[in-house]
Amino acid sequence: MSDHEENSSPKIHVQTPPMAAPSGNSRTPAMDSSGVAGVLRRWKREDFMKRGSFGLRGIAFLFSLISFIVMASNKHGDWREFDKYEEYRYLLAIAILSSLYTGGQTFRQVREFSTGKQLLKPRMAAMVDFFGDQFIAYLLISSVSSAVSLTNRMREGADNIFTDSSAAAISMSIFAFMCLAVSALISGYKLSTQSYI
Repeated sequence: MSDHEENSSPKIHVQTPPMAAPSGNSRTPAMDSSGVAGVLRRWKREDFMKRGSFGLRGIAFLFSLISFIVMASNKHGDWREFDKYEEYRYLLAIAILSSLYTGGQTFRQVREFSTGKQLLKPRMAAMVDFFGDQFIAYLLISSVSSAVSLTNRMREGADNIFTDSSAAAISMSIFAFMCLAVSALISGYKLSTQSYI
């Protein structure tokens, strides 16, 4: 064969097969840590935390309000009146304070969700949420601990509607404390992720 015959042979063009589109499970590390997917995950997490803290404060508001109403109506004459006992007056005062705080926070968050505008700067809101949740949670648990011992002493002598109402108010304050304690954890996380620049 001559060189001319080798060069004149027909050339075959082989097309490379198209690459398959990546499936949702085969993400690269670069796509996970940055880009659109990372931003969307961060927004979902922040939205979940906002709604979670809103729900927890709303539930804490209901428990605090119930505790306040039950203790304020715990008057059954003679020695069975809450205002004759310092521990129950303290529980009532903290339940009122907790109702005001959680009600105000819930109203602020409802307004922010409905208008899309924030009443406070994000850093200031995170600080108010964190310190407010912790402060009220500590007050709730201290009022509960003082009222529990009095109620237990009273139940040793007589178990009646007065001690049952006191126990109901105490349990509502405990539930409000638990909601605010979890909300304080969420607020602490939000505060730790704020940029200080």
